[in-house]
Amino acid sequence: MSSELRYTANTQLEHLHARYTGTGHADLSKYEWLTHQHRDTLSSIVGHPTLTSYLAIADGEAIGRVKFEMTERMLQPCGPPPKKDDD
Repeated sequence: MSSELRYTANTQLEHLHARYTGTGHADLSKYEWLTHQHRDTLSSIVGHPTLTSYLAIADGEAIGRVKFEMTERMLQPCGPPPKKDDD
């Protein structure tokens, strides 16, 4: 019975990772996790018109300009990736 539960738990976890990219795993670095969080936030702002218009009013910009800037920020939301140490 224990092996069946382990199999179902792994299957469910793999299904979640396939369905929701960015949910994380054991080898995920801090930079990658932060990048996923920032991209999720930016895409949520662009995807919800009320949030986009709120930011546009707060910044005094056009809604299209705010959407464009948020979409551009999704490329590298946390700056360039850190250098990896290959030992």
